Amino acid sequence: MPEPIAGIDVRVRGRRITETGASLPPGPDTDVIALPGHTLLPGLIDCHVHVVDEALDTQPLSYQVLSAVPVLRSLLSHGFTTVRDLGGADQPVNVSLKRAVADGLIPGPRMMVAPNMLSARGGHGDKTPHLAGRYGLEIGSLADGCDAVIQAVRTQARAGADWIKAAVSGGFSSPIDTPLDLGFTQGELNALVQAATDRNLPTAAHAFSDEAVRRAISAGVRSIEHACLASAATLRLAADAGIVVVPTQYAQMYYVDRLDDELFWQDRPDSLRATYAQHADALRAGLPDVAASGVPIAFGTDAGMFPHEENWREFPTLVTNGFTPQQALGAATTQAAALLRRPDLGHIAPGALADLVAIPGNPFEDIAAMEHTDFVMQDGNVVRRTHSVSAE
Repeated sequence: MPEPIAGIDVRVRGRRITETGASLPPGPDTDVIALPGHTLLPGLIDCHVHVVDEALDTQPLSYQVLSAVPVLRSLLSHGFTTVRDLGGADQPVNVSLKRAVADGLIPGPRMMVAPNMLSARGGHGDKTPHLAGRYGLEIGSLADGCDAVIQAVRTQARAGADWIKAAVSGGFSSPIDTPLDLGFTQGELNALVQAATDRNLPTAAHAFSDEAVRRAISAGVRSIEHACLASAATLRLAADAGIVVVPTQYAQMYYVDRLDDELFWQDRPDSLRATYAQHADALRAGLPDVAASGVPIAFGTDAGMFPHEENWREFPTLVTNGFTPQQALGAATTQAAALLRRPDLGHIAPGALADLVAIPGNPFEDIAAMEHTDFVMQDGNVVRRTHSVSAE
């Protein structure tokens, strides 16, 4: 991300930025929005969210959709004008939500979506597996073997996918596997990535463990999600391959930091707490390895695993684990836009889409300033303006 510059004006016409510079004269019929004491940033991008709670997989589809409306509104009002939603286990709900936002039916960030997470049976995306044994009912986008994996990718493409997501490892919230377990074989993953590439769809790999990350690197995925238990040597391999890591570090510390809070765990699965307790030391020790490795990162939070309005906390978590504030801010702007192949996003320059966010104070000096967002513009439309922002 470029160095911050003081005293810059930005001119917007329609959906795009047309000019930047010092002391630009206002034209006729120009609305002037003054932002003294604020830092103006490009619209923020969260490359890993889940706007539909996976716990609602067995609820009616209409309820799942309606539950996402306040989530989308919250993300936008906190400055996230673009998100990549990496899907749920069953129905491709986010495809319809993406369309509803684009058509102006509901407010929210523009969305790029992986409709579902593709998983092997018994893997991270195999939800409520006891239903399969009892009633023959499977919940999840499940595929075993190369032919089935290829078919699953094509089904995702037909549903309207922008991305394909694959469960290469287990996870902390999985009902029957762990973060160290492996999902797809190398052959299955290679077939998955090739099938996605054939449809010009990039692949995101859910991968916590060292071997899972190595399989994802070998298969040639575009992004690796989490990588929180990968070794420093494996992260350097990803860096050498130019593969982007989306670290989701706050999502891990959200649980690790609360392991001794009995009230917090009162309504959560015992297995989730036990798994985080087992890996807590490894997570604390390993999270700084991402910054040290030099691997390119994009900002992503796994919001939905924790309250969406807290996704800003990924910024200070990254800084705590070795990134500079400038690197953390760049991960949510220029680098996130590059991952999503959207050169019209992530920077403030003529021709870019007019997605702008104003933060009181200077997050380049104090990253905690990202907690507060006073002004949000998306596609040239003001969608949030607090009392501390004045119009002239």
